[in-house]
Amino acid sequence: MRKFAIAICVALLLPAAALAQVGVTVDSAVLNLGFMNVYNLPAPDGDGAYQFGQPWGFADLTAVYDGYDLTLGPNTIGDPNEYWYQCVGGAVPPNCGGPGAPGNKIMEANGYAEVTGPYAGQTVTFTGNVLAYSLTDAHVVYAFVKDYAPDYSSFNEQVIPLTEIGPFTVSLNTVNDPARHVQWGFQMVGVNVWVTDVEPFGSITIGPDYSIGTETSTWGAIKSLIE
Repeated sequence: MRKFAIAICVALLLPAAALAQVGVTVDSAVLNLGFMNVYNLPAPDGDGAYQFGQPWGFADLTAVYDGYDLTLGPNTIGDPNEYWYQCVGGAVPPNCGGPGAPGNKIMEANGYAEVTGPYAGQTVTFTGNVLAYSLTDAHVVYAFVKDYAPDYSSFNEQVIPLTEIGPFTVSLNTVNDPARHVQWGFQMVGVNVWVTDVEPFGSITIGPDYSIGTETSTWGAIKSLIE
């Protein structure tokens, strides 16, 4: 009789355990927010110091959806000022930017989705597929899940680099506080590039994990909450 009672208790606990798992993936309906952090170049060209951070338009990150797939490229800055581009060769300060001008800043372009409340205290797993990869060593892309304090003053994170074609998975156990903000997405980190010089630096294209529901699928919004 005791074994039977224990079996019933375990069965009753299983739905609760299942609700503690949240699967998310690449989805243009929600993964469309942008934030840029800017740093000086590292030594010997600079001191690597943090410059500023602020929200940016998603497209301004050099992030473009084509259907369900997302392509990320090196960030471009149209301002030719020497703050953004090194004055080399025949370039005359203060406007040194132009074709062939080396970038003067390290850009950390964050494209992400964010929810506040529903995923608190759960394991959030972000999955997808790298479909194409041609980036040089000048840029690195990371997939991440972050869990921010209510005032964004601190965060927990899990981050993995994306360096080749194939599936990826990154998971984080979030804090059980409905006022916290959970984010998932990508970081493109590397030097800024003049717009006509982007192609040699390559790009990365990332598609969704189709086993995970998305906002753009028929019942994906519900599925993503119960998986």
